[in-house]
Amino acid sequence: MKTNSVLAVWLLRGYYFFYFAMVGVYIVFMPKILTDIGYTPSQVGIIFASAPMMRFLLPFVFRYYIALTNRIFLSSLLLSVIAVILFWGTIDNFWNFLVCNLLFGAAMGISLPYIETISLKLLSKIQYGKTRLWGSVGFMAIVLWLGKVLESPNDGLAYLTLTAFLTLIFGAGIGIKDAKTDTDTLEDIHSFSLRIHAPFWISIFLLQVSFGGFYNFFTIYETSHGISLEVTSWMWSFGVICEIAMLYFQGPLLHRNLLSIIKFATFITALRWLILYLYPSSTELIFASQSLHAFSFALYHTAAISYVFTLYSQKKLAQQFFLGIAFGLGASVGALVAGKFYGDMLFAIEALIALGAFAILFIPSAKGTR
Repeated sequence: MKTNSVLAVWLLRGYYFFYFAMVGVYIVFMPKILTDIGYTPSQVGIIFASAPMMRFLLPFVFRYYIALTNRIFLSSLLLSVIAVILFWGTIDNFWNFLVCNLLFGAAMGISLPYIETISLKLLSKIQYGKTRLWGSVGFMAIVLWLGKVLESPNDGLAYLTLTAFLTLIFGAGIGIKDAKTDTDTLEDIHSFSLRIHAPFWISIFLLQVSFGGFYNFFTIYETSHGISLEVTSWMWSFGVICEIAMLYFQGPLLHRNLLSIIKFATFITALRWLILYLYPSSTELIFASQSLHAFSFALYHTAAISYVFTLYSQKKLAQQFFLGIAFGLGASVGALVAGKFYGDMLFAIEALIALGAFAILFIPSAKGTR
């Protein structure tokens, strides 16, 4: 590999590490921080629906009006830092904090799709997994660390600010190095269509809705069933360890039928939520359910973004829509659903939603299946 390419790979690894460390602070600890300072479950659901909703809406702006350029990517990195800094002065006011989360979501909705497209162009499927796993390492490291040291809302905000700033540094390095990358033209992106593969897009939306209870309420759910915060942090981390192992070894699997892999991982996710519903107080079985994160996130994510990469010529826009529909609209609706139905039946509902996502994949798309 050329020196130039080696530098790019390490910049990508650094970006993934700190981006997903930032995500770890945001989704694992911020919900508990908000409930500790007086937010209701419904308010937590609304807050954590706001950022994903921006990720969903932004691709439509890029679909009709602008292309995702290097300059816009760099601006999004700066916006994410500004939004997190604003969290400090707004967290005690629901509406002001909501506005800042909308800004944060907008920045996140631009940054990651740009990086994913660069990674898929630069790296083989095996190399992608071994590079992307650095994001999982960053997520696990911050979850383990904060599980021990988090004592106040300011602690959480400090780590969120630090990881956002370091994401900016590594992302800017990639952006400067990739300044001459190909960009989808407006004429090209205007021909983009979701309808020809509608069952796939509906399925990824439903599957991410089913993650709403896990991402936004897993920590609260487990601690309310007698599991300590430190053990819950280890549960998060164990899931990420399994995810890392899958990302490292998944390469040969991805040479198989990608849609079949997506179906399998979707079914496994439904089984995972069923275990959480049936055995919320069993440390052993919760750890077992977390091991399934290797399939329901790691294998699913790589297979899905690779599948999208093969379906469309508009690469960056396709990745924006994937993250927008899955981690945008799906996560937003999932947060609202989880906030509304939080309680003993939450993960039974999530299991049914995941089964729906599995079933709809058997409906042929307008251009057939692959």
